[in-house]
Amino acid sequence: MDEAVRFRQALVAWAAGGAEAGAAAAAAREVAAGGGVRTVVLVEGGSDRAALDALATRYGRSLDAEGVPVVPLGGATNIGRFLDLCGPQGLGLPLAGLCDVGEERHFRRALERVGLGSPVTREDLEAIGFQVCDADLEDELIRSLGADAVRRVVEAQGELRSLLTFQNQPAQRGRPVERQLRRFLGTHSGRKAQYARALVESLDAGQVPRPLECLLAHV
Repeated sequence: MDEAVRFRQALVAWAAGGAEAGAAAAAAREVAAGGGVRTVVLVEGGSDRAALDALATRYGRSLDAEGVPVVPLGGATNIGRFLDLCGPQGLGLPLAGLCDVGEERHFRRALERVGLGSPVTREDLEAIGFQVCDADLEDELIRSLGADAVRRVVEAQGELRSLLTFQNQPAQRGRPVERQLRRFLGTHSGRKAQYARALVESLDAGQVPRPLECLLAHV
């Protein structure tokens, strides 16, 4: 198992607490002390990780192999717990991250609390390695690709009929197609991660959303 993979699994278990937390903490500390982690990237969920891994692969990179574990928080409100474990008062590891605009305030407050600057503006966040998606990752990808291209990706995934059925629901009729697509991507468990990877793989070189591009450049 790659050290970055081991660290990610241990960190998530440590943050969750419970009976396994002690052993997980020891494993995370061991990997960190051994130099197996260069930078920890904290993201809200699994779809963010899928997108970053897919984009890195397109650039000929493997973040895990580089010692850059992308760690899903399981929700933006958990950022404080992970910063406590990984930040200056914990393992003291270099950090970066990605969040939705609606969760930006949680990240700002948590970063300031643990001593990682006083990020007041978006530029302040970016300067310390944290990027913000408007409104979220799915919205960034849909805007970058365009609705027609996203529909083609859905068709390639074998879900065009499901999309058409969804768009015909009373609650969806009359909504902009971009909003329909964004909602569709979140209707089933695992679909966000599935399409995060598929949509990133469909991007042309000049279409990569700025938050993803800047985050990868930072790490």
